[in-house]
Amino acid sequence: MAFTLIDLPYDSEALAPAISAETLGYHHGKHHKAYIDKTNAAVEGGELDGKPLEDVIVAARGSNQGLFNNAAQSWNHGFYWHSLAPSTSGPSGDLASKIDEAFGSLDELKTKLKDRGAGHFASGWVWLAEKGGKLSIEETHDGDTLADSGFNPLLTIDVWEHAYYLDHQNARPSYLSAVVDGHLNWDFAADNLARGSAWAYPA
Repeated sequence: MAFTLIDLPYDSEALAPAISAETLGYHHGKHHKAYIDKTNAAVEGGELDGKPLEDVIVAARGSNQGLFNNAAQSWNHGFYWHSLAPSTSGPSGDLASKIDEAFGSLDELKTKLKDRGAGHFASGWVWLAEKGGKLSIEETHDGDTLADSGFNPLLTIDVWEHAYYLDHQNARPSYLSAVVDGHLNWDFAADNLARGSAWAYPA
């Protein structure tokens, strides 16, 4: 069964002005779709045909860079759409406690996410992740992913230029501030933490 482009979990206008409907149209409808289409074409008729996307990532890492890039980017983008929300009330419960333990406060975590994202050289991803019961901020470059890393990803922020250029031009910090302060999906992060294992691509 071929992988599908998952629907956005909100209306295309729901993240504006931080992320416009125009950006989502290109980013989701063209970039993410292209990664899905290329992954499907690469596995069709082979031993990975019908396997979960996570299995394709594991099999391709280190042995088939083209397939790995497209499969990992398919996964990362699906995870990213769910890492965002139209509005946010902040973390609570176990997630809030672990944030305070690891970073001192939610405000300090937000500052570190913005700083790491702004300082990330070239393209990639900034993650809030959990491993061994402790939270950390991780970075992956280009198309790399935490899907098969041993970390449990809780949230991610895309820092490729196509994620923000139409709305913020080259001002990556402006995009990061808008997303981190107003659109991180803390409920999704809490669900990932409670499950204790990496999210699975749903289609």
